[in-house]
Amino acid sequence: MTKRNKYYQIYTDLSDHIQNGTYAPDTILPSENELSDMYDTSRETIRKALTMLAQNGYIQKLRGKGSLVLDVSRMNFPVSGLVSFKELQQSMGRESIKTHVHRFGLILADDQLASLLQTTVGDEVWEVARSREIGGERIILDKSYFLKSRVPLLTQEICENSIYEHLEGTLGLPIDFAKKEIVVEPCTEEDEKLLDLKGYDHVVVVRNMVHLKDAVRFEYTESRHRLDMFRFVDFARRKH
Repeated sequence: MTKRNKYYQIYTDLSDHIQNGTYAPDTILPSENELSDMYDTSRETIRKALTMLAQNGYIQKLRGKGSLVLDVSRMNFPVSGLVSFKELQQSMGRESIKTHVHRFGLILADDQLASLLQTTVGDEVWEVARSREIGGERIILDKSYFLKSRVPLLTQEICENSIYEHLEGTLGLPIDFAKKEIVVEPCTEEDEKLLDLKGYDHVVVVRNMVHLKDAVRFEYTESRHRLDMFRFVDFARRKH
């Protein structure tokens, strides 16, 4: 097993223990030395696993005290990262997650969509609307649009699995960066129809404008999240 696989395996194991309550919120994880003995590996490998836990919102490293376990009862969505829902699901170890495709097909870009995708009115665009069911409740609505000129093939089966896996693995698209906007907005009729809102009348909306390495904007996605289930996290370091 490579070192990369080793520290990722430890990260996954520790994150599972944090999510199932073996390591409760506001407690301190075993020390680096103790974890090294537990997993029969080096402290360097343990540090990499702990860094990954911190970056994904599972722990807070406290100087002189160790790693404080954070409350992860809500799902964490990295603000600055560019990850697919499937990758997020795998990194968090969540079970009972389903994707429901409500709309799929080709449409012609109107003025608004052409502006969002920086394309021409009338260009062909893939439209995909998917809700994400977690623990039996539909709590995310993703509405995505892709330029057909850059994404020539898309199917409903791909949309039910992972579009990014298809884009990068099959089509070889070099996805590079995204501009994001995060706002809170009143629920729409579509939100009420496709999400289990539990009485909430607002949703958190994340708008992603995604670019390829040649700087072409090929995707616009609007993700609408039920308010109570999510916290959005980022990692920042002050420059000295």
